[in-house]
Amino acid sequence: MRAEGGRSGKRRQRIGVMGGTFDPIHYGHLVTAEAARHEFRLEQVIFVPSGRPPHKRPEEITDAKHRYTMTVLATLTNPHFDVSRVDIDRPGVTYTIDTISDLRALYGPEAELYFITGADALLEIVSWKDAERLVSMCQFIGATRPGYSLDQLEQNLGPLYRRYRRSFHFLEVPALAISSTEIRRRVRTGSPIRYLVPETVAFYIAKNRLYLEGN
Repeated sequence: MRAEGGRSGKRRQRIGVMGGTFDPIHYGHLVTAEAARHEFRLEQVIFVPSGRPPHKRPEEITDAKHRYTMTVLATLTNPHFDVSRVDIDRPGVTYTIDTISDLRALYGPEAELYFITGADALLEIVSWKDAERLVSMCQFIGATRPGYSLDQLEQNLGPLYRRYRRSFHFLEVPALAISSTEIRRRVRTGSPIRYLVPETVAFYIAKNRLYLEGN
């Protein structure tokens, strides 16, 4: 589906891509995705749970089937949100370049892909696999709290930022002190997680007795 607009009568489809382990998904993820959708006029935001993230050992993350199901449950009520299995179904370690390549093949060369992540994560993008090819294939939305400065990004990325300056965007999102790590800790210690995650996700965690041991 293409949105109408512009003198030609149509504009390129804009699709947000939100990757992460989602272990578990929480309202911070959802608020950020909805803010990006509105601000950048995205037709949809696709949540992509990681398969095997390179920075974590397999035993450190919950089974993909649980993380995928929780993400589906959390996004059911928003018609602009969808969930993809591309990273879960692909064997091997999950890299963002593979995610974007798969989605580019799915949606075609005309689609504009916007990868949504935390602004701090963008500071490390030069260390990501095939960083320059990745930046040439999609745009990036860095979610940040009010008052964030671009100076550190330009300093960290150097020539990459200067060559692809127009590919980086920033979005101020209300400061939500929510993290998946903290939610897992609260479940493990018996503390409430209500209003930190959607009720469907909280119910799923309890029913499947997730996060009661380990991380």
